[in-house]
This record gives sequence, structure tokens and C-alpha cells, in this order.
Amino acid sequence: MAVVYAVSANKGGVGKTSFVTNIATAIVMKQPKARVLIVDTDPQGNASMAFGKAPAQFEQTIFDVLVDGVPMESVKVSLMDRLDLVPANKDMATLVFDVLADVETYNRPLYLLKGPLDAIRDQYDFIFIDTPPDMGLIAGNVFAAADRVIIPFEPETFAVAGIIQVIEVIEDFQKKHRPELVIDGIVAMKVDTRTTLHSEMLPKARQYCVSHGLHMYQSVISKSIRFANATAYEGRPAVVADPGNHLVDAYYEVLEEVLAHGKEQAQITS
Repeated sequence: MAVVYAVSANKGGVGKTSFVTNIATAIVMKQPKARVLIVDTDPQGNASMAFGKAPAQFEQTIFDVLVDGVPMESVKVSLMDRLDLVPANKDMATLVFDVLADVETYNRPLYLLKGPLDAIRDQYDFIFIDTPPDMGLIAGNVFAAADRVIIPFEPETFAVAGIIQVIEVIEDFQKKHRPELVIDGIVAMKVDTRTTLHSEMLPKARQYCVSHGLHMYQSVISKSIRFANATAYEGRPAVVADPGNHLVDAYYEVLEEVLAHGKEQAQITS
């Protein structure tokens, strides 16, 4: 039965999709038997673009699953051996209007994703859900379906404030809807320690996490044009396009922390 990770932030451009696609790919490369599913819920459809696929090319997407009840099995596509994708495209931008305008049909608007995802969970070991940069209806559906949440952030001026906002939303959701949802950890993305700002903000973020009992991964993902180039020019995540690059090693380091922390938390709660 898969562990479902939501990767969520309330700000765009922090590296959510890069994290999801590289970590998911790293798992299948590192674990010969692991099966992984990426579920894209962002209208931009960047998860498919990371593998050289155009979001507009898909006749059916996660939108059809949520709105029309199409089985997720019918929508998913294979990206590589043991790695599948449920794609998204611009249709997801209208989800809130379609759902909230028809409350008789969608009388449980926060649970449109959970059922379809549960139906295929036993086919995978890990499921990663890429989310749009907001805390609205889509995020609510993702939190209702996920087991754990990873929060990526870029150590800029308002980084800690952004972390706080996401955590407050998740904690409120936990209390009202899903107490078993766990904030797995917080990961620093696009880090450039050569800048004074990043050098100052990263320790502040760590200090906040320690003082509030939150787990922040020790490994960080450095800022590099290599990650963007892998998608733009090669249509593959960097862990596939440039596995020997020392910057790419950071994804494997974060992966080790994610897996170890998840196993540790599972032992505590069992």
C-alpha cells in the first residue's frame, strides 16, 4: 500500500514540481522494485512537462477524475519503467467553479480525490502529489487524500512567514477533517549560500522549525540552471539527465532523509 506524499506551498516558483519529479524518479532508479505514481493537480501541468510531454496533449486528466468520476487507472500514463503520471492541464483552473456551482452533485467537495486515489494505492509503493501554489479547494482535496505533507520553500525574505501560513492551514485541516495527516518535513529549495540573504534566512527557518517541533531536512537543494535545463532541453528530470552531477546528488540525499524519517515516524505511530 503506497505512502501518499503531498508536496505543497502557498507560493509559486519554489521548486515543488522539481522536487516531486526528481524525488519520484530517484526512487525508481535507486529501488529496483519500487513503483511510484505522480499525481499532478496544478493547472500548469508542469509535472508532465518535466518529462517532455505537453499538458494539452492529454485527452483526459486529473480534472476528469475529480469532476466526471473517470477512474484514475484510465487516466494515468507511463513515464518510464515503474513510474506513472496522472497529468493535469488548464482544465484544473476551473475546478472550483465547476464543483461549487453544483453542490448537489459534489456534496463532499473535499473528497473528490481520496476515493479514486485509494482505488489504486495498492499498485504503488509511493505516490507524490504536486499541488498548485494556493490553499484552496485543490489543496483541500490533496490533504484529504494524503498521508504526509512535504513543504518546499526558497529561503527568501518572507520564507519563514510562508512556512507558517502553510502549516497553519494544514493544522486547521487536521483538526477539522484529517487528524492522521502528518507534516513530514520542510525542505529548502534553490539555495544559494553565496548570498547573504540565503545564508541568513536558512538558519532562521531551521530555528523556527526546531522551536515548533517541525522536521526540517538537513539536505538542501542548491540553486542551479542544470535542473531547469534538464526539463527544457532534454525532457527528463535532472536525476536522469545528469546523474553524475554533484548538484543532482542532493536529491538523493534528501530522498534518504525522506525515507528514513517516514520509516521512523511510522514506527512511532505503530
